[in-house]
Amino acid sequence: MKVSLFVTCLSDAVYPRVAEAIVRLLARYGVAVDFPPVQTCCGQPAFNSGYWAEARESAKTILDAFEDSDFVISPSGSCTGMIHHYSKLFESDTKLLKKAEELQRKSYEFTQFLVQVLGVTDVGAVFPHKVTYHPSCHGSRLLGVKEEPMELLRNVKGLELVPLPFAEDCCGFGGTFAVKMSEISGAMVTEKVDHVLETEAEALVGLDMACLMNIAGNLHFRNEPVRVMHLAELLYEGVKRA
Repeated sequence: MKVSLFVTCLSDAVYPRVAEAIVRLLARYGVAVDFPPVQTCCGQPAFNSGYWAEARESAKTILDAFEDSDFVISPSGSCTGMIHHYSKLFESDTKLLKKAEELQRKSYEFTQFLVQVLGVTDVGAVFPHKVTYHPSCHGSRLLGVKEEPMELLRNVKGLELVPLPFAEDCCGFGGTFAVKMSEISGAMVTEKVDHVLETEAEALVGLDMACLMNIAGNLHFRNEPVRVMHLAELLYEGVKRA
């Protein structure tokens, strides 16, 4: 099967270690990951801001990039979720609508692919630390990714998983929302970090670097030493430690 990585803008430009962790973890299960270099932004910032014509151009590039892939995996529930909006973008174009629906059917957030497709819930990782988990809005609400990351975390040896109070609350990033409504966004992430600190966790883990970047920024501003990690990073580090 041809498994392709939809790397997303943040992982490509700012957090390449997340993409590397995903590729190296999947290689342990015999999955060679293809990387179409033509891929670009999913179009979500333009889509959310009402610039649908511009969003369509980005989306067309994504449709072409992954047309021949059997599975498309991504480190971001948010960007994977955007693919689910392509059917709306192309509802008046029969040919592109079909391609959009095909891409949606074969696109998975990383933990979805690991658990649902490969059937892996224990990668053999060791991580002897207290950890809390933030469920990003798009991944948990739009894609329904809820149990998969929890299964993977529960099977990490030595890891103490502590619940995050009001975990379902948004971190305040919301893409362009953080720019347009910066004061509200700032208040939301401050509240989120307050809850993270309540757990006394050594590390906060999640599935979307946009949210984790926002939370990490607030922690850094407050000089709090909580480590912020994508789940793929934690699992890969734990495998190397095992």
